[in-house]
Amino acid sequence: MPITTYVFDAYGTLFDVGAAAAQAAAEPEHEALSKVWPSIARDWRLKQLQYTWLRAVADQHCDFWQVTQDGLDWALEANGLTSPATRTRLLELYWELAAYPEVPKMLATLKARGMATAILSNGSPDMLNGAVSSAGIGDVLDAVLSVQDVGVFKPDTRVYDLVGKHFGCAPDEVLFVSSNGWDAAGAAAYGFQTVWVNRAGEPMDRLYGTPSHVLNDLTTIPDFT
Repeated sequence: MPITTYVFDAYGTLFDVGAAAAQAAAEPEHEALSKVWPSIARDWRLKQLQYTWLRAVADQHCDFWQVTQDGLDWALEANGLTSPATRTRLLELYWELAAYPEVPKMLATLKARGMATAILSNGSPDMLNGAVSSAGIGDVLDAVLSVQDVGVFKPDTRVYDLVGKHFGCAPDEVLFVSSNGWDAAGAAAYGFQTVWVNRAGEPMDRLYGTPSHVLNDLTTIPDFT
């Protein structure tokens, strides 16, 4: 069926998860970050994701803000940083993550063509609303859907169910877009048409679903119809 609904993961897909560490590292009061911020950003994101998977398997769900803090604490300790002020600043900046440069125009093009657009994210509603507002893309999104409504993190199928429940569309009418290979695989197995945005040039995950398409960024998403 033709695509009617374009659904995007948030962190790493629309929003640059490395932006908080990069910005803080450029501030004089957080000079200790200047040499290790790429490692901090990488470790923070990895632990954040790992904790969502482990909590889902153990049926120990919590707010995404909690795993975001827990992941940062692990990353800071692993990289030998102990400043409470640096921790506070990194967490503040996570609420103001920059969108990737192509995002506003891409979403505006979809809306101009009459397509439905949404975020489907592990993020809590308040975190997502903060990022959407900071990026100035609220007017080109029809919905911001959070796993908080089902109490389990992606790639549980109950999360992907939220799209059909909200829009009343069939899975094959949805183009789901994620920078996370495991998320794209889960969405593909669910029945969505899928795009994996492979910004880092990584190998494809060996999982139970395969993305329909692989792109370097989001620029050409409106070409999928």
